Amino acid sequence: SFKDIGFWSMIPALTFDSREREKTATFARIGSTIGGNLVGVVVMPLVLFFSLNSNGGTGDTRGWFWFAVIVATIAWLSAVAVGIGTKEVDSDLRKNKEKTTFKKVLHILTHNDQLMWIALSYGLYTTGVTLVNSLELYYFTFILGNSSAFSIFASLNIVTGLLSVSLFPKLADKLNRRNLFFWCILTMIIALVLFVFAGQSLPMVLIAAVLFAIPQPLVFLVVLMTISDSVEYGQLKLGHRDESLTLSVRPLLDKLAGAISNGVVGLTAVAAGMTTGATAASVSASGQVTFKLIMFGLPIVIILIGTYVFYRRVTLTEKKHAEIVDQLERTWGKQLADDSDNPVTTSTKIEAGAHDYNAPIAGELVDLASVNDPIFANGALGQGFAIKPSDGRVYAPFDGTVRIAFSTRHAVGLVSDTGVVTLIHIGIGTVAMQGTGFVTYFERGQHVKRGDLLIEFWDKAIKDAGYDDTVIVTITNSSVDDTLTLKKPLGSLVDKDDVILTLENNG
Repeated sequence: SFKDIGFWSMIPALTFDSREREKTATFARIGSTIGGNLVGVVVMPLVLFFSLNSNGGTGDTRGWFWFAVIVATIAWLSAVAVGIGTKEVDSDLRKNKEKTTFKKVLHILTHNDQLMWIALSYGLYTTGVTLVNSLELYYFTFILGNSSAFSIFASLNIVTGLLSVSLFPKLADKLNRRNLFFWCILTMIIALVLFVFAGQSLPMVLIAAVLFAIPQPLVFLVVLMTISDSVEYGQLKLGHRDESLTLSVRPLLDKLAGAISNGVVGLTAVAAGMTTGATAASVSASGQVTFKLIMFGLPIVIILIGTYVFYRRVTLTEKKHAEIVDQLERTWGKQLADDSDNPVTTSTKIEAGAHDYNAPIAGELVDLASVNDPIFANGALGQGFAIKPSDGRVYAPFDGTVRIAFSTRHAVGLVSDTGVVTLIHIGIGTVAMQGTGFVTYFERGQHVKRGDLLIEFWDKAIKDAGYDDTVIVTITNSSVDDTLTLKKPLGSLVDKDDVILTLENNG
């Protein structure tokens, strides 16, 4: 459980991009699907291989000991490989100024409403699903009367599980995660109804079981992505980033659902007469009814309640998450300027004297107050200017360091060698393009020279998507005592070699 929590909690530390998170989680889920099902395939062959006595196919203590050694060794080596090989994204957005105390844990969990609602929804859903999964072997043994057919179902699960997981990115992109969730729930409800009326028909039982299994990895990934995105939601709302704490919620709910279902399974087996020595023929009609009510009726009710919670309360879509990341990215410069005690900051104090600022892109110079974005226009993010681009190339306006490289590639944050902090933002609303049509030529922390190419973008893609292509430039750490003078008149054409602004700092 500790390893599971640690593993899945890393996802928001690897990227800010929802689509990249989907791909990462998809590959991870493929690995866990193969690993989880592979254990069932190799366990008895390995146990019997190392056993001195087969004991009718169950093996002996020596066989089980060496199976445990093999599993423990592989688990340890894989954990070391993940620890050494995983690289977290290095971004100022992930810098917390203070540690999270236990008292704040409760505050975070109770005040991040999207985390709480998705947790409640998934908690109900996974309890119902786990209950069905835990009773499936009983169904094959005592209702269908063919326990050996369960291995057929397990084999089908490996194939369908891998297929559904691999299709997740495309399905999520085509349907969006919210709609995909509802389609999955509908499929599972249909499967449970088929189960109820399957009777002794093995083909119908297998169809129902597979239909119930296919959506499960998809729902898992939808929930995982939504919980991952709630990290930035909580950061924006609470002012504190808590990745591992947020991502530990999902494994906790799975473990809790497993504990509840195990208790219910034991009680159900006793109530239905499916105990030691029982067979399909010995289970009474009333026992079968009791079993089906608990295996199908109760989960349907629980899953539908969880779905209703998701429908009414979970509003954190991919589009909303992109907007949240955009808001966090826009304010990075102000936070950097105000955080002079942060050891990761090289210098946010502008040196005394005059500092030239070249045009970062060719085009028509526009007054910042006239741009179609009130946050930029009112100067809340700093003084500056805007340019209607005639070219699709953004250049470094001064010698400095790239302080933040946005996942959506539509903006860049720089700090000059003399302490000027600037944000160059391409277009308005372009965060929703998720990097489509943008190419970056830098890494975070890279030192650049005036005139170095930073970003190329396809202007037509921005306009075809219905967004404003205005390039907005702000100096986020300028103060009221600083004098910013435009060296070119508004409406004039500028190029990357033109000094467009001078900042005078009198110390």
